[in-house]
Amino acid sequence: MVPWDTAEPLSGPLGVPLVDLLDRVLATGVVVSGDLVIAIADVPLVRLSLHALLSSVNERVPAPWADGGPL
Repeated sequence: MVPWDTAEPLSGPLGVPLVDLLDRVLATGVVVSGDLVIAIADVPLVRLSLHALLSSVNERVPAPWADGGPL
């Protein structure tokens, strides 16, 4: 065991690289959802909702739309 007061560099990475994190997230998929309500005097005036699915594209999985997509 190496004592804490030695001046040797660390032997490995301290965190997860961003590329590895994005690869893992896109391989499994992530759902992002949220609500924003703008209110004055406890009266809600505007409500914005966000629901998004982030996932990688795979050629083996067909598109769920018959015409190729909504765009």
